[in-house]
Amino acid sequence: MNVNVESRLENNNFILQLAGDLIGDDSGLKLMGLVSDAVEEGAKNCVIDLSKVRYISSSGIGVLITILTKMRNVGGEVFLSAPSEHVKKLLIITKLNNIFTVYDSLEEALSQIG
Repeated sequence: MNVNVESRLENNNFILQLAGDLIGDDSGLKLMGLVSDAVEEGAKNCVIDLSKVRYISSSGIGVLITILTKMRNVGGEVFLSAPSEHVKKLLIITKLNNIFTVYDSLEEALSQIG
């Protein structure tokens, strides 16, 4: 797996902290499993911390969109935090910055969404 994942549920917000390269592979299935479990435990929102993500492939983008779809299907939302300049450019090029709310830091995201 090319991405390391740390996760926790905090005040109905599921926080995913990723590190490495998000390329989809087996990590996509793992992330979806974690999100499904969090929804069952009462998560209303998902905050994905991208501060340590170096690269996102097209499959990785698919994983982010799948997570967004899953959260919106249960009345929730997905927020992205602290993307690197490279990842910010990718979000702009793919117009995902219009779909996801992006915050400069995890702390800012959590304070804004409650």
